Amino acid sequence: MENPLLLFPQLNISASKDKAYYKKSVIKEEPHKASKPGAKQKRNRLSLLLQRPEFHEGSHLGEAGNLTKAASVSPEEAVKWGESFDKLLSEKAGLDAFTKFLKTEFSEENIEFWIACEDYKKIKNANELLPKAKAIFETFIQKDAPKEVNLDFHTKEVTSQSMGQPVRSTFEAAQSTVYRLMEQDSYPRFLRSAPYLGLLQGRGPARAPLRRRSRSFTVNDFKGTRPNPALW
Repeated sequence: MENPLLLFPQLNISASKDKAYYKKSVIKEEPHKASKPGAKQKRNRLSLLLQRPEFHEGSHLGEAGNLTKAASVSPEEAVKWGESFDKLLSEKAGLDAFTKFLKTEFSEENIEFWIACEDYKKIKNANELLPKAKAIFETFIQKDAPKEVNLDFHTKEVTSQSMGQPVRSTFEAAQSTVYRLMEQDSYPRFLRSAPYLGLLQGRGPARAPLRRRSRSFTVNDFKGTRPNPALW
């Protein structure tokens, strides 16, 4: 009797299953092999990204080197910053250095408010006073403002009452209060901070004193001498 599998090949179920399983296994293995280089490349790219210097910029604002690089000022100019708080703010580099220092203390809203008031006083078009005054008040002065500055009740009340018809002197009282606060509190800490001291030390190392060259011994110095066994 002939083998039924030869007469009816469609009955060879085991053979078809083996072929199908082989094909499926090949399809599954190929993407798996292709995915390995892709994942490895991603890890390599991430490693290179983390090693780049620009990836770490701004992470250590309080370090002396960062402020020295950002300010780009001479030691002589930095010395002038210590003469008075007004001298510090009158120079662009000094204002920038002080702003960076306040950011390390999370109190940059004080200098930002002071700058906003300075810009407000320079407005020439009277029609721009109201919208600019409203923006300053809502940003720095009103209760729960996003960058609320520390003002006493009387100063805040006087400023609030003048918001109906603001003039160029609307924020003078509030600006003076914040100015004194920075002058008496933040400015002394800035002068004692490592970044500022680093600028002062940029004058260069002190000249080392001259040292006399030591005299070298020669063979002639030991002629005629006898060894002392007590020193052995």
